[in-house]
Amino acid sequence: MATFLYKLGRFAFRRRNLVAFVWVALLALAGVGAASASTATSSSFSIPGTEAQKAFDLLEERFPGGSADGATARVVFKAPEGEKMTSAAHKAEVEKIVDELPAGSDQVASVTDPYTAKAVSKDGSTAYVSVTYKVSSMELTEDTRTALEETGHDARGAGLTVEIGGDALQAAPEAGATEIIGIAVAAIVLVITF
Repeated sequence: MATFLYKLGRFAFRRRNLVAFVWVALLALAGVGAASASTATSSSFSIPGTEAQKAFDLLEERFPGGSADGATARVVFKAPEGEKMTSAAHKAEVEKIVDELPAGSDQVASVTDPYTAKAVSKDGSTAYVSVTYKVSSMELTEDTRTALEETGHDARGAGLTVEIGGDALQAAPEAGATEIIGIAVAAIVLVITF
């Protein structure tokens, strides 16, 4: 193997103009191939007749506008001890939030009302609102995340316990200093090697 690599290196050095020309030609061919390739691919995927496709079709039928790959969030409300989420005051507070969430961002696809979607616990102490977004969690704007995080502020003031969860709150990972240093070291090693 070492002999082969030695001969290849010697050939590349002696015929460096030819080798450089071949590499430039290959690069040009790759560029022409990329430019003449077909249109951009679609991110939609379907396999007609499968149970998974039937489920996606049913979701689209029952919840139009909701995206299967869109971000989701759940806002859970718990009434104070001895009270119920079905009381008029608590119900008004939750319905106010249901109305405010879509107005807070144009990325919101739908918000379910817990009183019409039967998302209230049997004992009436807990209710939740499901929020679906048109885009994935990585594409959500910071304003949309802030609007979601601030939804429970008024309800907390009214005595309700409010917890928010879901992938809508996941922020895009940030590149820290260690990643940048690692890339710089890798680049230096590659330059020295080649």
